[in-house]
Amino acid sequence: MKKNEEQSHLLAVARTAGIWYLLMAISGILGFVIFHPQVYNADPNQTLTNLIEGVSLARFRLLTEFVIIVSQALTAIWFYRLFRNINEWAALATGIWGTVNAVAILISAVAMATAIELAMSTQLMADKVIVIELLTNLISNAWGIGGLFFGLWLIPLGYIITSSRRMPVWLGRTLILGGIGYLISTIFNYLGISGFWIDLLVLPATVGEFWMIGYLLIFGIRPLNE
Repeated sequence: MKKNEEQSHLLAVARTAGIWYLLMAISGILGFVIFHPQVYNADPNQTLTNLIEGVSLARFRLLTEFVIIVSQALTAIWFYRLFRNINEWAALATGIWGTVNAVAILISAVAMATAIELAMSTQLMADKVIVIELLTNLISNAWGIGGLFFGLWLIPLGYIITSSRRMPVWLGRTLILGGIGYLISTIFNYLGISGFWIDLLVLPATVGEFWMIGYLLIFGIRPLNE
């Protein structure tokens, strides 16, 4: 009876983690992939124009950043709750590194909020362009360097899965490969190494994440004796 109650509790925790993870994925796609390029441009003059003429879109982009931060932090906490009795050290590493990644994105959100306020201010346009360029670079690098910790949190998460077998082993291996891919691609990008193959390094992470979300929402977590 106690085992059944414990498994029911873990299933509830797993599905809640899946909801937070799904929210993080949706907000990430909407915010960073779809709406971000519509506001922030490599040309600071164009970015400033976008912020002034499309301030509602810029504010919505900032709102999606808030959702990414909160859902990332909550996913990290719920993963710790889910896995702490399986492997406490790996669960703690997952929780900490996931939260640090949320903090990195927090820097991006601060820069976005500052850029919107600056665009709406009465400051001289020439001065605005210089600061907007700085803030745009800060946003880009917060996401870029944050990739280190996004990679780091996937590795212990994958290790817990492969070692405990409470989820499919290949799910864990895919997450580990994805985490390593994020680390390598981030380092290569900042070394100035480019190529289409660098984008392929993070493909296992994308596959692993959506697989993880689906498994959490549909199956949750296997009982200990399976």
